[in-house]
Amino acid sequence: MVGKVVVSGISIILVVGVALAVVAVVHHNDKKGETSGVGVSSSHTTRSKVVESICTTTDYKAACRDSLSPVAKNSSADYKDYIKAAMLTTVAQVSKSLNLTESLLVEANTSDPRLKMSLEDCKDLLSLAVGQLQASFSMIGDHDLHTLQDRSDELKSWLSSVITYAETCIDGIPEPKIQSKLKDNIRNATALTDNALAIVSGMSQILEAFGLKINAKPLNGGRRLLSKDGFPTWLSASDRKLLQVNNGRIVPNAVVAKDGSGQFNTIADALAAYPKNLNGTRYVIYVKAGVYNEYITVEKKMVNVLMYGDGPKATVVTGSRSFTGGLSTFRTASFSVIGAGFICKNMGFANTAGPEGHQAVALRVQSEMSAFYNCRMDGYQDTLYVQAGRQFYRNCVISGTIDFIFGDGTVVIQDSLLIVRRPMDNQINAVTAQGRKESHQPTGIVIQNCRIVPEQQLFPDRLTIKTYLGRPWKEFSRTVIMESTLEDFIQPAGWFPWAGNFGLDTLYFAEYANVGAGARTDQRVKWKGYHVLDRNQALQFTAGPFLGGDKWLSSTGVVYDLGFKR
Repeated sequence: MVGKVVVSGISIILVVGVALAVVAVVHHNDKKGETSGVGVSSSHTTRSKVVESICTTTDYKAACRDSLSPVAKNSSADYKDYIKAAMLTTVAQVSKSLNLTESLLVEANTSDPRLKMSLEDCKDLLSLAVGQLQASFSMIGDHDLHTLQDRSDELKSWLSSVITYAETCIDGIPEPKIQSKLKDNIRNATALTDNALAIVSGMSQILEAFGLKINAKPLNGGRRLLSKDGFPTWLSASDRKLLQVNNGRIVPNAVVAKDGSGQFNTIADALAAYPKNLNGTRYVIYVKAGVYNEYITVEKKMVNVLMYGDGPKATVVTGSRSFTGGLSTFRTASFSVIGAGFICKNMGFANTAGPEGHQAVALRVQSEMSAFYNCRMDGYQDTLYVQAGRQFYRNCVISGTIDFIFGDGTVVIQDSLLIVRRPMDNQINAVTAQGRKESHQPTGIVIQNCRIVPEQQLFPDRLTIKTYLGRPWKEFSRTVIMESTLEDFIQPAGWFPWAGNFGLDTLYFAEYANVGAGARTDQRVKWKGYHVLDRNQALQFTAGPFLGGDKWLSSTGVVYDLGFKR
């Protein structure tokens, strides 16, 4: 039976039932010996050994072998064909999940609005997932090995987002029977995506299996990554000029003002005017001082938006949606960002539902290579949802109670103030809840050179209301706190379990060079997954290696540090 899924204008013809059928459409696009910088010598390597070698680093080896074996039957298959086969099999499985979601939407009991809403969320999320996989497949097909290695961080971030979207879908289903129907299907998709991540991350296994060698020249092919002014060479001169100037000298494309002094009265209207063709530039929106009670989404098509205000307390986007108000966590956000390359300066985001609203997001971000500078996020539970993609925060204020920085993006927060607020009675506070589901995901939350302090209302009871640095939302949860000031209200144990022993052996919680009365590590948890790092171990979590920040942060115009602060 053949089904058709349409995602963002892309039609995918899907042979339902056997994902391997999709592998058969893999074509050989690159002739051996014609890939720049690569020499080929694979005559002594059997194709079955190639498959075994490629699948060595994967967690789901049987699924890996099943997806790659048909390609091994093609004696002329290139290393790219194996990567693309892994991608196409994953597209097929995610698309099956999307089709199942659409079927369940038709069957859903209309008297249960929360179930219908959660299935609609699944449809949106899985559509995004298919789009990310299609983009990943295109990148592999369009570029040579050197370029793929240059852009491997981007590729891994896209694939990781697929896992995040699938997991968000499952988490949001309130009906156990419906969740069970979706879970097995989606978990198959997650396993295949994790395999694809492992394959991309273990590129050396593919090279070895094919006898490929990279010439001595740099992996970037000898081209300069940065120009003399510190910006990437691929950034246009006009864009560099725009990002180098202060807000007062930026000429915006759109001005928003509640008093009518701008082109638009609402942020939504300014975004609706997003041009069809940016021609390599940014769409710049200036939001004048005011409290904007709007629910905003920067949509997927709205890439490279730069939005700035008159200050984090002067220009504020606010809302009050909450879980107790009948919405999924995903939908409670006052401001949501999907479009890649989003930059925000001098703005505030708030959710005023209060602690009794439970999950109530102020800002939700799934924008790849996004950056926030001098911004403020205020809420209680689940204030900042760092959902997916590489994200950078600098000189920000973030306030909340339970899990107030949470999600599964690849995130660095630098030089910021994290304010812990008063929760409801009998509740604890947790600064973070990171959601890494699979071991090969590059995701995690890094908090560097920040201050974690109690708000004034909490201060008298700061020692009796227990506050922790984080807890493991998913099995491979990863959070690193380094070079930060931790005040005395942080519990000596430091970290809190999610439920029983869940994730305690597989998580990665770590601290490095923190100071303050709450920074002592001698009484910290004794979990297998907890670590006190030395300098060399901590280096991998600085913005350079962790975010690949040397390749994109310059283009944001935001101040940043790639390495250690001390």
